[in-house]
Amino acid sequence: MEEKKLLVSASPHIVDGSSTRGLMIHVIIALVPAMIASAIIFGARALAVVAVTVAACVLFEALFNILMKRPQTVSDCSAVVTGIILAFNLPPTIPLWTAVVGAFVAIVLVKQLFGGIGMNFANPALVGRIALFLGFAAHMTNYAAPAGALDGMASATPLALGAEQSGVSMLRTLVLGTHPGMLGETCALMLVLGGVYLIATGTISPAIPVTYLATVAVMSLLLGQDVVLQLLSGGLLLGAFFMATDYVTSPFTLKGKIVFGIGLGVITCAIRFYSNMNEGVSFALLLMNLLVPYINDLTRQKPLGGGKAK
Repeated sequence: MEEKKLLVSASPHIVDGSSTRGLMIHVIIALVPAMIASAIIFGARALAVVAVTVAACVLFEALFNILMKRPQTVSDCSAVVTGIILAFNLPPTIPLWTAVVGAFVAIVLVKQLFGGIGMNFANPALVGRIALFLGFAAHMTNYAAPAGALDGMASATPLALGAEQSGVSMLRTLVLGTHPGMLGETCALMLVLGGVYLIATGTISPAIPVTYLATVAVMSLLLGQDVVLQLLSGGLLLGAFFMATDYVTSPFTLKGKIVFGIGLGVITCAIRFYSNMNEGVSFALLLMNLLVPYINDLTRQKPLGGGKAK
């Protein structure tokens, strides 16, 4: 009889065959509906921005790996995902050279200098957006009004207008995305569709997006804000489904995910309602990304029969 050896190894002991490339492809598929919607709403310029950011992200990653003599990682498609999400955080009028700067910040400064995928302290596309917002504010707030936008929305986003616009027309505008804004944030319908796909395929857990959106809804209701406007406008849906759920920069425990989502909702509402900024998703995500190591430590599961792991 053949002797079987007992293998002793560190956890995890159960694997499901998932790969980084496979997960990234699922994310790309989920982003396609919003990409198509942005092309319909803003025209070919939207696709040009996406193409430039994706190409720049892939090129910067490949060149950095060559320069540092590291194994090539562009085939895992993570740079492609970063490029698409970065483009979704830019207005369609952004000068293409500015978009390339954002790609450099995202890939080189935030991802590769910290060791590559799995080592970054914050979502690369998120930091790329914030860097461009701080350095090129005029370009980042130069919104284009798509055909069919409501009167009064020629150069202002729904959050900037607040409750001045309301009713069925505003709801239809928010759902379909026919209003000024970042090219991948406007069409709520397609963002939700992509988010449902990610949850249905098991690519992301629903804990963070559901908790985040629920917190924003409850706080908006308690503070007398338009709940529908707050949920369907700005970068909330894009952030909740595609940025807050980043594996590297979000907690790995269920309790941690819930704490993370609540924190995102509270900070987003605080910035939206009490600061001079209309949008708060980006800075909420950055602040909570920085707290993830502490959230993981405080919500770590206890070993069976023992105390909390140290």
